[in-house]
Formats: sequence, C-alpha cells, structure tokens
Amino acid sequence: MKTLQVKTNPDVELVYDTYPDYVREKILDLRNLIIQTAQEQEGITSLEETLKWGEPSFIAKKGSTFRIDWKKNKPDQYAMYFQCTSKLVPTFRVLYKDTFQFEGNRAIIFPMNFTIPKKELKDCITAALTYHKVKQLPTLGI
Repeated sequence: MKTLQVKTNPDVELVYDTYPDYVREKILDLRNLIIQTAQEQEGITSLEETLKWGEPSFIAKKGSTFRIDWKKNKPDQYAMYFQCTSKLVPTFRVLYKDTFQFEGNRAIIFPMNFTIPKKELKDCITAALTYHKVKQLPTLGI
C-alpha cells in the first residue's frame, strides 16, 4: 500500500476535543474512513486536514473540500458537508437515495444511531477527493 501524507493543522484536534465523547467517537470514525479512502486512491499522495468555518475539513490536490461536524442545536445527528455548488450531493442523492439522509445540496446527515454503510460512503468520499478529475463523468465515476 502506498504512503499517504496527511498534513494536519494542529487546531483540528482542539475542535475534536470539544465534542461530547459519544460524538467524538463517531466523528473520528469518519475521519479514519476519509484517511483510509484517500490512502486507497491512486494518485492521491497527500491529504490536508484543516479547519474551514471552524469545522474539520479535508482536501486532496484534485478534490473538492469537504467537512465533518456535529452541531449542538442538532444533537442527534452529525454530518459530512460538501460544496453546495458542486455536483456531489445531487449525484449522491440519485445513487444513494435509499441509503443516506441529505440536507439540501450540501450534506449527508448521519443520525447518531445509524450504522454507516462504509462502501457507499467511501464512494462518496472518493468522489469528493477526486472531484476535479471526475466531475464531467456520469455519476462522478461511482
């Protein structure tokens, strides 16, 4: 397996530390799935983990920035947010309408008691990580 360089802004860990324990575990599971997915992709050698709008965010060289977060005003869910002007969420909505819950054209919503289907979510993560290479493809290459 190839080596993936993850460049993490130290302030990201401070945000993870603000989540309640039950949330932090789920958010860190998403983080690990993102890193694992990036590592499995040909052509992705580095992943930047930073803060955008105060939320943990990820970007690969040919990708679209996406974020993960939990909001105190919606304590029973957490989400993965994508650029709302991209084709990402509209495509995921078509492909996975019976698998995930969505918020507009910007997010996949995960209820706290939801077991995430890893293969399907990895497809979505891959599309975001490689967005500028796949945006012209039907269903973003998924």
